[in-house]
Amino acid sequence: MLDANIKQQLKTYLQMLRHPIELVASLDNSEKARDMEQLVQEIAECSDKVSVRLDGNYNLRPSFSIAKQGEEGRVRFAGLPMGHEFTSLLLGLLHVGGHPPKVEADVIEQIKGLQAPAHGGHFETVISLSCHNCPDVVQAFNTIAALNPAFSHTMIDGGMFQPLVEQRKVMAVPTVFQGTQGIATKALAPAE
Repeated sequence: MLDANIKQQLKTYLQMLRHPIELVASLDNSEKARDMEQLVQEIAECSDKVSVRLDGNYNLRPSFSIAKQGEEGRVRFAGLPMGHEFTSLLLGLLHVGGHPPKVEADVIEQIKGLQAPAHGGHFETVISLSCHNCPDVVQAFNTIAALNPAFSHTMIDGGMFQPLVEQRKVMAVPTVFQGTQGIATKALAPAE
């Protein structure tokens, strides 16, 4: 899945992890699930601070979460975060692993002080892997989820979850939903 050059770069970046993380995959019997399993295994091979579990029970399958060891994952990818979204994956690994995001200290404190909204602190972003704007939105929500335990975020590849896209009437990407995990309660306006 990852070529030798990407693996070497990943090994270098993963040296910045400050504490162990765990990739927890929720898989089905699809080819995409086999690809996802291969991806998470290859990531784990790049650092002794990354472990993999294949016993996740998230309702969107295939998907995987990134979590501090011993905690529930708050950064999740329902889809293979390749192409434009690979940076979102890399930053998710680093931020959950304790490497600070490149934002001002006062912004980090503001994020840590946020209260979850009444509809819950889970957000889902439906993306396309060819979208140039989607990674910015995914990375912003992943950063919030990594820094504040009241929030979680799932990136959903609309191409992989077409029935969900049709059910939610997604017309443009990125489209962000706020609500419980896997069930949107409120659609937020898509980015222009």
